Amino acid sequence: MQEREISVEGDLEALIAFAVSHPRLAVLTGAGISTASGIPDYRDAQGDWKRSPPMPHQEFMARHAARQRYWARALVGFRALSEARPNPAHLALARLEALGRVSGVISQNVDGLHQFAGSRRVIDLHGRADRVRCMGCNALRMRHDLHAELAQHNPDWLTSGARIGPDGDADLETDFSAFRVPGCGRCGDGIWKPDVVFFGDNVPASRVASAFEFLEESDALLVVGSSLMVYSGFRFARSAARTGKPIACLNLGRTRADDLFTLKAEMPAEQGLTSLLSALSLPPALP
Repeated sequence: MQEREISVEGDLEALIAFAVSHPRLAVLTGAGISTASGIPDYRDAQGDWKRSPPMPHQEFMARHAARQRYWARALVGFRALSEARPNPAHLALARLEALGRVSGVISQNVDGLHQFAGSRRVIDLHGRADRVRCMGCNALRMRHDLHAELAQHNPDWLTSGARIGPDGDADLETDFSAFRVPGCGRCGDGIWKPDVVFFGDNVPASRVASAFEFLEESDALLVVGSSLMVYSGFRFARSAARTGKPIACLNLGRTRADDLFTLKAEMPAEQGLTSLLSALSLPPALP
């Protein structure tokens, strides 16, 4: 135990020294930054799936039964996402941005907690889960409004005690064939889909370009709470390494980019970021 405590202290000292040496950080965040807000993550300490992979885009679009399963589970599980609040890690990043230490946040999450915490320069790489989009006419609708309609059509599903999963999902397996999924009222029968990038889909090119701009204007990259197993996030670490931009990582467990990091601090995101904020908020030492 004492050896690990010393290691954590050393990790914190190295992380603080990294931030002092690189005063403008681009920050790339993943599910690990939101677990302290009660939102489960997808992967274990080895970077492997803890549960079944999320719904693929092609399956969602191609099969009505897949959409019934998705929305039935979401009707149960999304309450955890919609009721989540920023934790100290989100709040610390927002404060670091206000202090001029963070140039922007590139988030792989869809929970909107960075904005809730006060961060202003945020790129939601995979979109936002609080909106839905018609795949026929492109109409946008707030997700809570669709969920109210789903609940009206399927009142019995609200009493399910299924375990909550990541990104508003729930661990529920049953016969979904009676679950009613309404179509878009604007174009008639368009498919409502969360305004997020599903597994197997592509991040819009303009969004990727904006994220690279954040990276280019920064002195270094800080990865927080991400295994980087998905290419949409890994690309930024790979690009930083190719251009000689230093990379620090604050994450519990293995990542896809472990061999690219200048340093890695293995501790919860809220512990590392609040310690970093405390250190960088101190007035400069007198000569």
